[in-house]
Amino acid sequence: MFYRPNVDDHGLPHNPFKTIVAPRPIGWISTLDKDGNANLAPYSFFNGIQDVPPMVMYSTTGKKIGRDEEKDSLSNIRETGEFCVSIVSYELQDAMNASSAHLAPGDDEYTHAGVTKGTPKVINTPFVAQAPVSMECKFFKEIELPGHAFVIIGEVVGIHIQDQHIKDGLLDITSYKPLARLGYRDYSAVTETFSLNRPGQK
Repeated sequence: MFYRPNVDDHGLPHNPFKTIVAPRPIGWISTLDKDGNANLAPYSFFNGIQDVPPMVMYSTTGKKIGRDEEKDSLSNIRETGEFCVSIVSYELQDAMNASSAHLAPGDDEYTHAGVTKGTPKVINTPFVAQAPVSMECKFFKEIELPGHAFVIIGEVVGIHIQDQHIKDGLLDITSYKPLARLGYRDYSAVTETFSLNRPGQK
């Protein structure tokens, strides 16, 4: 089949685009508002985009459901210039999903999801203490996209790794099985890996 997005009707029950670009790591984004209230929300349009200095990005689309307001993650980053990203392990899947609920103003997503706030060392924003890896980030740039979407780029200024996931000097991601989004309502977890050398590499 072939279709042109936003021009043709693809004829399928659901838009396949999010499933085509998969798997996508999940950025569990935590922020603080100007009054110090915490917010926590998962985003599957997320990735690392550079390693020196380390940079990450996530994108957000649309406004709050039923309200003509920007999503809290976006407005909080604009106010404070910082955010954290926690990596979602397989065992945290239900907590991550719970944190995506549309709660009333003032409700704490950490409490709703049954997770606790980790103490940051460089910035002020907490992270998910139970997460295997969390990154403290300073806001770097915002890019507006068509369709009321925004890409947020941040520089990673602090990294928290739970010691049990470091084996023989390497981060063993199979020890915590990071969750990935596959589109629709589907997810996957990394349970095994394999290695490839580039041509000429030993």
